[in-house]
Amino acid sequence: MSSMRGLVVFISDLRNARVRELEEKRINKELANIRSKFKEAKLDGYQRKKYVCKLLYIYILGWDVSFGHLEAVSLVSSSKYSEKQIGYLAVTLMLHENHELLHLVINSIKKDLDVNNELFNCLALHAIANVGSKEMAEVLSPDVHRLLISPTSKPFVKKKAALTLLRLYRKYPGIIQPSWVERIIAIMDDPDLGVTLSVSSLVLALVQDNPELWQASLIKAAGRLYRLVVKREYSEEYLYYNVPIPWLQVKLLRMLQYYPPSDDPTVQKLIGKSLQRILDTASEPQKNVQQNNAQNAILFEAIDLSIHLSSAPSSQEYLAQCTALLGKFISSRETNVRYLGLETMTHLASTLEDLRPLQKHQATIIQSLRDRDISVRRRGLDLLYSMCDSSNAQVVVAELLRYLQSADYSIREEMVLKIAILTEKFATDATWYIDITLQLLSFAGDYVSDEVWERVVQIVTNNEELQEYAAMTVLQHLKSPACHESLVRVGGYILGEYGHLIANTPGSAPIDQFKAVHSKFGVCSPGTRAMLLSTYVKFINLFPEIKHVCIKVFNTYSKSIDAELQQRACEYLALVSMPTDDLMQTVLEEMPPFPERQSALLKRLHGKTGEMEDKRIWVLGGKDTSNEKEALKLNLSSVPKMTEANGSATSPGQELVMSGLDMNSPVNLAAPLFPNLATAAHLSPGWEEGYYSLLSRNEGVLYEDEQIQIGWRSEFHGPLGRVALYFGNKTTATYQSLTSTVENPDKSALSITSPHLPSTTLPAEGQTQQMLNVECLGVFREAPTIRISYLAGALQAVTLKLPVTLNKFIEPAQLGKDDFFPRWKQIGGGEREAQKIFSPVSGERIDMARNRRLVEGLRWAVLDGVDQNPMNIVGAGVLHTRTGKIGVLMRLEPNMDQNLFRCTIRATNEAVPKAVEDVLLDAMKAY
Repeated sequence: MSSMRGLVVFISDLRNARVRELEEKRINKELANIRSKFKEAKLDGYQRKKYVCKLLYIYILGWDVSFGHLEAVSLVSSSKYSEKQIGYLAVTLMLHENHELLHLVINSIKKDLDVNNELFNCLALHAIANVGSKEMAEVLSPDVHRLLISPTSKPFVKKKAALTLLRLYRKYPGIIQPSWVERIIAIMDDPDLGVTLSVSSLVLALVQDNPELWQASLIKAAGRLYRLVVKREYSEEYLYYNVPIPWLQVKLLRMLQYYPPSDDPTVQKLIGKSLQRILDTASEPQKNVQQNNAQNAILFEAIDLSIHLSSAPSSQEYLAQCTALLGKFISSRETNVRYLGLETMTHLASTLEDLRPLQKHQATIIQSLRDRDISVRRRGLDLLYSMCDSSNAQVVVAELLRYLQSADYSIREEMVLKIAILTEKFATDATWYIDITLQLLSFAGDYVSDEVWERVVQIVTNNEELQEYAAMTVLQHLKSPACHESLVRVGGYILGEYGHLIANTPGSAPIDQFKAVHSKFGVCSPGTRAMLLSTYVKFINLFPEIKHVCIKVFNTYSKSIDAELQQRACEYLALVSMPTDDLMQTVLEEMPPFPERQSALLKRLHGKTGEMEDKRIWVLGGKDTSNEKEALKLNLSSVPKMTEANGSATSPGQELVMSGLDMNSPVNLAAPLFPNLATAAHLSPGWEEGYYSLLSRNEGVLYEDEQIQIGWRSEFHGPLGRVALYFGNKTTATYQSLTSTVENPDKSALSITSPHLPSTTLPAEGQTQQMLNVECLGVFREAPTIRISYLAGALQAVTLKLPVTLNKFIEPAQLGKDDFFPRWKQIGGGEREAQKIFSPVSGERIDMARNRRLVEGLRWAVLDGVDQNPMNIVGAGVLHTRTGKIGVLMRLEPNMDQNLFRCTIRATNEAVPKAVEDVLLDAMKAY
């Protein structure tokens, strides 16, 4: 660009222009020249590039250059990098996502994505990410995905492709196809940590919206974090002030928080060791500020993960360590550390059953409300709200009320909400609740949302024992010279409904109540005045002696210019002027209790999370709020006849016009799930041979193709077994991202655990192994399956059935002739017997020697000389499970003439015969 002398001179002229008129004159002259040049037929690529660069500079200064859009778009299709670069720069700067010329660029972008030129690929990816129109997302996302997963793509292209997909997904979530899941997750094992970081950013966003679909990322994240933190598998270039790639560590730790604690001991072990290493190393402060910041970022995410895993018994030791660290952090001299400490302690408070360890720091947390930094004050407020319980509620609420009068204006509304919620949630005394809420309305009326005062009205209406005290107290507030409008609304409603309860009290006569309310009438808004007119008509119904005073007010406002006030005054005049009071008494009956719904205060509070933030896995408040999100309940232990106040806030002054609006309807946001490819429904072709042969053998080849060989070795004793799987690379290329996923269809009857995960890298002509520990818990019929995937250029995967069947847990039992048949008859038939007649699968003649070897391989003891027919094979065994032993007997009777078998199996448990028979029939398919 520096070689374009005309562009340099033009920019220099504009900079030297001392007044705007000279700049405008120079720009208009240049625009006229560019227009004339564009009209010429013979304009080479260099000249077009130069003029588009001038247009770009003019556009940045704020001038309209729409006439040059088409010329800029034409540069994108150039074969020269310098011209294409300017074309893409112009497109990303001057065209928005709905521009009419954008469809002309899409074909050129698609060609640049397809060409084997990394520079062109990157220019195209930049344009897609910056413009990101819906049409681009729909048409080009498959090409972006192809660049991401292609084995020929350079690492920097993969990084840009991952971030481009992330950009498109945030705007149009539908562009990510479920069939891409396995392939994208596999790239998290890429040897280039930069690629891993970019893909982890993409997967983190996807996991937040649909963790079930991206479940496989849990094991990947745990394994990658372990290799980074514990095994230190990284190159020197990814050390940031002696901290290995902290951005990736933070993303992996956060990704793990979107899944519940894993039941897999291997995953638990990987996460536990990683957390312990992070807590041990990062908790030591460093002198270097940058290193300290990086370590703190990782440490706080590790603490958040420890809190998230607190339900797992193995995490309790980490949790105690985290609590001690947080106590130090909230007292730190660094503002950032104090902020993060308070926020993380708030997370901790949302999960703890016992808040006493946190309440030890209550004085420090209260002091944070007076911090110079507003963000620290907000986090301190959140923490006080979350750590509040019945033991410290009055102290916390009193402190918040005291601070409210001097608090920053930007957090007053939030403080009011939280004080109102805490007052209601932990109220044990009716007078305390009423006093605090009315003080709240008085102190911070300008910052009280409608939900707060409406909630007070709800609770008073639904709790009969509160009504008299509330009426008396609110009347005293109305008599004071200064009274906020929110308090006037509450007073108008409560006195209109329950003023008769205090009418005989000195100073609370009907006329005194009217004067107290009407003294505030002139300074209220029209909406509040309309409410007070409803109060006056209720006064007429309750206190006929002040009817004439109220009618004067109605007469005055029946001519008001405000339509609402005029309509109410006229209607109320007509109502009270009827010959009888029957209709008036019916219309003005006491309001019924509000329906039970979730508190509108909680809804308003929990709806304040920023849209661009990562989704939280917890909400503000104690454990009950986070886990159950219950509606608030007033807990007045001193009042036995209390109705729960769970109504959704509605406006009493508008006669409950919104009482039928249910804002708590659940919304189903779950995306359709991609099928689990590790199940028996997705077995790979050729799985049968190895499976059937290993039903009666302890070692052999489970599966083999041109690329990989999977070997099997097993041993079983009683209900326990141990299996070794050997993965052999048959090629001269290294395989990456080797992943195995075991699917157990009956976890209640069979336990499968893996002490360690296989290595993610399978070297050329090399081998790695994975151990499985199995235990028979009960009777099961379906064998587990395993899916092995790896990157050999493209993603390769096989799903196989594991030969872990019920017969593996049978121990041979020797019985004599005098023992076998009595037991056979004792077991009897019916449900304890399974019998089937079948022919040899191969169609060959019956070979009794081979069948005997098969039965012995299935772990039966073949009993010779027991059956009268020497051709019959008689077997006995004992099935071992965790809960006990089950006797199993078998007779295999051949019919040599018809080439048929009759197999009969009896067991002391009804579920066993059919399950064992199925295994025997499957095993015979290998012979």
